[in-house]
Amino acid sequence: MRMPDFRRRKPVWIARGVLFVVVAMAVVSDLTGCVNYAGIHDDRQIAGPAQYPATHSLPDEHGQWPTLAWADQFGDPQLPALIGEALRGSPTIDAAQARIAKANAYVGEADAARYPSISGSYAWTRARFSDNSLVPPPYRGSWQTLNNAFAHASWDLDLWGKQREGFRQAVSDEKATEAEADAVRIALAASVASAYNQLARLYALHDIQAREAGNRQDIGSVTERRVRAGLDTDVERQTAHGETSTTLSTVSGLDGQIMAVRYQLAALLGAGPDRGDRIARPTFAGLDTGTPAMMLPDNLPADLVSRRPDIVAAYWQVDAALHGVKVTKAEFYPDINLSVDAGLSAVGWGRFLTTSSRQVIAGPAIHLPIFDAGALRAQLKGDYADFDGAVAHYDRTLIDALSDVASQVARIRAADKQLVDARQALDAQTTAYRLALIRYRAGLIEQLTLLRADDNRLAAEVAVVNLEMDRRDMQIALIHALGGGFDNATAHTDTQAPRSAP
Repeated sequence: MRMPDFRRRKPVWIARGVLFVVVAMAVVSDLTGCVNYAGIHDDRQIAGPAQYPATHSLPDEHGQWPTLAWADQFGDPQLPALIGEALRGSPTIDAAQARIAKANAYVGEADAARYPSISGSYAWTRARFSDNSLVPPPYRGSWQTLNNAFAHASWDLDLWGKQREGFRQAVSDEKATEAEADAVRIALAASVASAYNQLARLYALHDIQAREAGNRQDIGSVTERRVRAGLDTDVERQTAHGETSTTLSTVSGLDGQIMAVRYQLAALLGAGPDRGDRIARPTFAGLDTGTPAMMLPDNLPADLVSRRPDIVAAYWQVDAALHGVKVTKAEFYPDINLSVDAGLSAVGWGRFLTTSSRQVIAGPAIHLPIFDAGALRAQLKGDYADFDGAVAHYDRTLIDALSDVASQVARIRAADKQLVDARQALDAQTTAYRLALIRYRAGLIEQLTLLRADDNRLAAEVAVVNLEMDRRDMQIALIHALGGGFDNATAHTDTQAPRSAP
């Protein structure tokens, strides 16, 4: 009878042996129960917009979501150019891009862990063997050259999904980083627009004070004539001079503030202070034409979760924590690594490249946690705590986002009503000042009455300008609160339905 050739069936026997060992180790793990995660679980879920009612505060008004080119609507071509310059050259953006690149590297590293790895090595050693060791003749007591050339291949069998979940965790971290970078871009654009609006405010206040200086000089001239006519005294003359000097001092102070804001803008652009000197005076259109009406888009609470990059980033942080839990759970099961070392090993050069110098080492390596004093269970509890923290952060981000939008809307509505009254007050105070000036020139009232009327007119004019600039600031803040043109459907990320931990 011919005996079977077992040598030809080695791969089959090896595969069966590995399968047997895997099954045996899994059974042992279940039976012993030494290291398991029984009793450790979490059923928390991220909140949906419907859990935070906002239909009364944020009604459907058939408005449009902001676009990335939202700065164009203010009617000043310099503003979009400055925002574009900031997004291209700011170190803040460079830092965000570096974080994305690092997250992408982690994705590549986690992806590579799922596949076999192959490496090669060569070692040359010159050695003298002892006369009194176990080395047999003719090598005993002689100098010899040892040559070893090997190729090493290994593969972690991802039977429980540890590498797969680690890869998914890295991908979620990358998507969170990308969304955070979008949030940085939007915040930087809003900061540039806000600083630019502050520059416009200071120029407008500067113009008011410069005109006021002219008014005070006119009052001083009238006072001089009244003093010569014996209608006023030197007290009124000095008061007029003092009022003019005070106004000129205010103009000088505004000059300094204008330069400070220019330097602030230059820093936001990622440039030196000299860049601020080349920023032209803002040319915003008037508030009635240059600031768009406040009309909220429909279905705002539900759609906001995909329009705010901070909410999208918080979602992916939850997703990453979820995969982190699964990675740790896989640690409770056996790890199996298949490895093969094949190459040539010989003493000397003569037979190094011959078939008789072949050497092959192959087999599985299995790791099974049996007793670790609770280390894995503690790690899993920590991962669940990270997951709970990520869920809480997501919920807090969503609440803050809804509150942010509602607060900006309330402020804008109040400012619109306040502006109507403030403009009416300015018209009335301007008329009162003009009448007082006529009566003062005619000698019918005292200087104090005229100055009081002028102060009231000046305060009303400053109030209107500040309200108009505040209204534009609120509009910029609302654009930021609505996501600043971010749209998850066209961005790097893609959120799924809310999930809970396993």
